[in-house]
Amino acid sequence: MNADEYQVLASRTLIDRPDFDIADNDMMIVWNALGLAGEAGECVDAIKKGILHQHGLDYEKLVRELGDVMWYVAAIATKIDVSLSEIMEVNIDKLRHRYPDGYKPTDSARRVDVVVA
Repeated sequence: MNADEYQVLASRTLIDRPDFDIADNDMMIVWNALGLAGEAGECVDAIKKGILHQHGLDYEKLVRELGDVMWYVAAIATKIDVSLSEIMEVNIDKLRHRYPDGYKPTDSARRVDVVVA
């Protein structure tokens, strides 16, 4: 499955409006952004407990949580009418500009992609 196929299939479970009296698209972006933050937190918590609490990393749980993160990323992309492929391309272009020869700490500190006013 490619990213765009995933986005279309995931969008079947999007809701148009919350269960309360706010219906604009911006509120749904907020709703999905909060969901993304929550699911990212669940990923971090699974890693923290697995490694720092020495419970052992549960890869199956982590994969499920990463899937939830991906769902929210796809939801936000759909709400702003951008494909996951475009987002991925923009990110790779940014990384190529920032790290033309692969990651180097000096390139990270220099941040050529950030314009200082």
